[in-house]
Amino acid sequence: MSQETSNLRWRVVDITVASVIGVVSALIYWLIAIGWSIPSHLLNGMLPGLNGLLNGLFLFAAPLGAVIVRKPGAAIYAELVAGVLEALLGNQWGGAPTIIIALIQGVGAELAFAIFCYKRWSLDTMLLSGALTGVAAWGYSFIKHFQGIDILGKYGVTYLVSSAVSGLVIAGLLMWFLYLKLAQTGALDSFTSGREVRKH
Repeated sequence: MSQETSNLRWRVVDITVASVIGVVSALIYWLIAIGWSIPSHLLNGMLPGLNGLLNGLFLFAAPLGAVIVRKPGAAIYAELVAGVLEALLGNQWGGAPTIIIALIQGVGAELAFAIFCYKRWSLDTMLLSGALTGVAAWGYSFIKHFQGIDILGKYGVTYLVSSAVSGLVIAGLLMWFLYLKLAQTGALDSFTSGREVRKH
């Protein structure tokens, strides 16, 4: 087995940490969902579609899981674990839709790392991952609510831009700094991602 192939294989610690990221994220998602409707309506009142700025609060498990574990499928796995647990806890969107959008968001985040063949683990890739996760959330929303007719209208464009920006900032930028902080403590020394930070 080549070194490159070995580096792409999942270890028990990879599954464990990706699962922990998913579980912690699910609890945060669930808590945020409780108070989500009030700021969402306020933002929509300011400008229809601006509530996409809140979407990043439900997207961060995927980029964080990917940049730490650095294995194909890590973004999808972490976000899906978060979605399944949030669905089990219960929210206003229902179980199946929560799991489906988690899968779609995970695929969006995963795409950024797949584009670079899982060899580029930098801030710019994290930002792209966060933004694509936001775009994935936007796309699912339009399909689910049959809003495709307005996809290039004022609401559609505003929701797309605000979702992408929210994903970029919260799921991309903030999770990058969280990853660095975790790595600096030594908590990620079992991972290449953690050892790289500690060497500098």
